Amino acid sequence: MLIEEVLKLQKEYEDAAKFNKLALYEPYPYQEKFHAGLDDLGNKARQRCLMAGNKVGKTFCGAAELAFHATGLYPDWWPKDAWRFNKPITAWAAGQSHYTTRDIVQAELIGPAGDPDLVGSAAIPKHLIISTERNPGVPNGISLAVIKHVSGEKSRIMFKSYDSGPNAFMGVAVDVVWIDEEPPQDIYSQCLRASLKEGGPIYLTFTPERGVTGVVNNFLNDRKIGQSLTTATWDDAPHLSEDVKAEILAALPPHERKMRSQGIPTLGSGQVFPIAEDTFSIDAFNIPEHWPRVCGIDFGFDHPTAVVWLTHDRDTDTVYVYDVYSQRGTGILQHAEAIKLRGSWIPVIWPHDGSQHDKGSGISLADQYRKAGVNFVGSHFQNPEGGLSVEAGLMSMLTRLQTGRLKVFSHLQECFREFRIYHRKDGKVIRQNDDVMSATRYAIQSLRFATVNNWQPRAEFSIGSISDKTYNPFDYWEGSDEQPTYATEKQEVALQST
Repeated sequence: MLIEEVLKLQKEYEDAAKFNKLALYEPYPYQEKFHAGLDDLGNKARQRCLMAGNKVGKTFCGAAELAFHATGLYPDWWPKDAWRFNKPITAWAAGQSHYTTRDIVQAELIGPAGDPDLVGSAAIPKHLIISTERNPGVPNGISLAVIKHVSGEKSRIMFKSYDSGPNAFMGVAVDVVWIDEEPPQDIYSQCLRASLKEGGPIYLTFTPERGVTGVVNNFLNDRKIGQSLTTATWDDAPHLSEDVKAEILAALPPHERKMRSQGIPTLGSGQVFPIAEDTFSIDAFNIPEHWPRVCGIDFGFDHPTAVVWLTHDRDTDTVYVYDVYSQRGTGILQHAEAIKLRGSWIPVIWPHDGSQHDKGSGISLADQYRKAGVNFVGSHFQNPEGGLSVEAGLMSMLTRLQTGRLKVFSHLQECFREFRIYHRKDGKVIRQNDDVMSATRYAIQSLRFATVNNWQPRAEFSIGSISDKTYNPFDYWEGSDEQPTYATEKQEVALQST
């Protein structure tokens, strides 16, 4: 009798494992973070993107979430503020083509196509699948699945494909949209439109195989309120063994390895800095007081204002990026306060567009920051050898990275995000979403202006008829139109060495 009971329990467990995978789904940390779906301000995001490497479990993650919404069977671990429906839903599940929708999206939700015995062996439990309708144009393909909701009513999941064109996504209002694999912008726009009426979530799961497209850039570098990005690499998927990862990575072309293993999009003709992140990422530490600091700013007009803080270990000539600020949609006073909070004594290096005068007040942008109490240096950025060449600064940064003399605190994700997608096309640097990189370049090229907190300029010296002047070397920059009449290059060098 005992053996029969054991065999019965074993059969029940096997059936549950085969036909009720949803009950056994225990998300990895990155999957749970994706389900929680908070934007950069900590609010519930309506648009969510899971951009990840291959074979980390991103597609089943998307399928499981849709199954929870369609059935109403939310688990105890479901994040408190995550999307939740207490009524049946109408949803879209979309893939690249009719066949990939059948072989991937349908397979992860309903079960492998073409085998009736496997219906219910995927994310949606078998006993809750009421009926399915065939897609007449696709062998073994499904166009609609009717699912039993916990309320006793019925949810409807419609299967879509991008190759049907945007017209196939028009007209219908839905509660939820799941998009597997990156869609064209016109398809994504239609999905947004379809979800507007009910205001429900639209979420994407994909590996960025097409590079930095508009949709990728939207989540990677230009997120708005209500949008969230979750990333995952092979290291976030415990089911992948080290041997398997090493074998697959070795077989991949070099330019695909980051995309396949880390979910980082391919970057045209190459990254500006083809350096592995783990070679310059470093845990934060307390900065010695005698290390000088400097700050670089890139002004935002139709893009974020970015500010980067560096410190310089002169003994080893190593630069450390230790803080970053990037914000759009706020005014000078807000930016100024953020800068001063990190040390109002730190000199700020600013680009030439800060010399532009406001049409209303006639005051330059740089002077507006100065009036707000920010320690801007006397004139706009120039390279040490003169001029505004971008390439000179990039080569300086690249040399430091290659020689281990540029490090970035590992928690500064804004820096790493831009670093990953900073690239060239046809040999030219793409000057887009490069605010943090530009601010970093200004600061690194201007280390000669870095100071420590207790630094004081030499006071009360006489030059000709001008006496009792407190000389501030930040008032002088070689070649500047704002060079003070009482300072000479020889005197400035001497003062900076004190």
